[in-house]
Amino acid sequence: MYFTDRGIEELAERRGTETVPLEWLADRLRDFVDLNPEFEVPIERLATWLARLDDEDE
Repeated sequence: MYFTDRGIEELAERRGTETVPLEWLADRLRDFVDLNPEFEVPIERLATWLARLDDEDE
C-alpha cells in the first residue's frame, strides 16, 4: 500500500456514500492549491486526467 492510499481509503470510508457535483470538487481543489501552492502541479495533473478520462484519443 502506498502512503497516499491511506488518504484515499480514509476518503472512501468517511465520505464514500456522498454524491458531490464536480464544481464542488473543483472548488475544493482550488482551495487546497491556494493553501498548498507546492502541490499545484500534481493537482493540475489530477484534474486534467479526470477531465480527459473518457477521451478516446488518449
